[in-house]
Amino acid sequence: MGTPEFAVEPLKRLLEKQYNVVAVVTVADKPSGRGLKLHPSPVKSFALEYNIPVLQPLKLNDSSFINELATFNADLFIVVAFRKLPEVVWELPKSGCFNLHASLLPQYRGAAPINHAIINGEKITGVTTFFLNEGIDTGKMIMQRELSIDPDETAGELHDRMMVLGAELVLDTVEAIFSKNYTTINQPEISTDLKKAPKIFREDCQIKWQLSARKVHDLIRGLSPYPGAWGTMNTSDGSKELKVLKSKITGIKSDEIPGSILINQNQVLISCTDEYLEIITIQPSGKKVMSMTDFLRGNRSKIFAFATP
Repeated sequence: MGTPEFAVEPLKRLLEKQYNVVAVVTVADKPSGRGLKLHPSPVKSFALEYNIPVLQPLKLNDSSFINELATFNADLFIVVAFRKLPEVVWELPKSGCFNLHASLLPQYRGAAPINHAIINGEKITGVTTFFLNEGIDTGKMIMQRELSIDPDETAGELHDRMMVLGAELVLDTVEAIFSKNYTTINQPEISTDLKKAPKIFREDCQIKWQLSARKVHDLIRGLSPYPGAWGTMNTSDGSKELKVLKSKITGIKSDEIPGSILINQNQVLISCTDEYLEIITIQPSGKKVMSMTDFLRGNRSKIFAFATP
């Protein structure tokens, strides 16, 4: 059960290891692109290549879906980046139903663990498998694997590495469950030290230049390439909204007002509360991703400063 590319790699590994994947459950096809044509999820596209039956329920507690799911008589359900399952579904298989989560639980429960780990400046993250229960990411943990985070790594780059590590952990977990060679660990019920990973909204992505350069840098890479951290640049042509997709810590101290822009040859340095941050890659609203150097060619004399929210 899964939807995005992150869920394809575990499915691929299961097939390579000759596990009998009897069905795939994913979301309904969604309209996108010009003409709003219906497009399948990455998991559905992959499953169809291997002639695996695909179920796309609109409601997970629908009796017709549950009855159809039961006919496959699956021993085990594996959930990777999918929706919250009702108890009537995750109780079906005799060997249980487990989820792969992109964090070291109990930390970063929620929809965006990769993004939030980077935004918070974490140096270590990982992947966890756990049996589902009635909560969200709160079930008994089965296995974990750690992964270091590079200080300049983006969410997209970390996603790709975690996808591979997660697929390996899924295989290890399946083998342990079928051989009955595992011990579960309870997650803490309540803790003030737990960091959360809720869904990210547009307002969460606005850059606040009055923070430290490191915090702004972490926000930018934690939201790159999607959904993208954004700011509003004041120019002689008016305000321009830009997504900032790549930045660099300079170590150059700044006493300027946060958001002030210093152009040094082909470098664009933005003042934060403590030092300058170099902007490397941007995406102007409605345009393609480009280097800041390319943006400068037509806008050098027009740039004033970034607005501070």
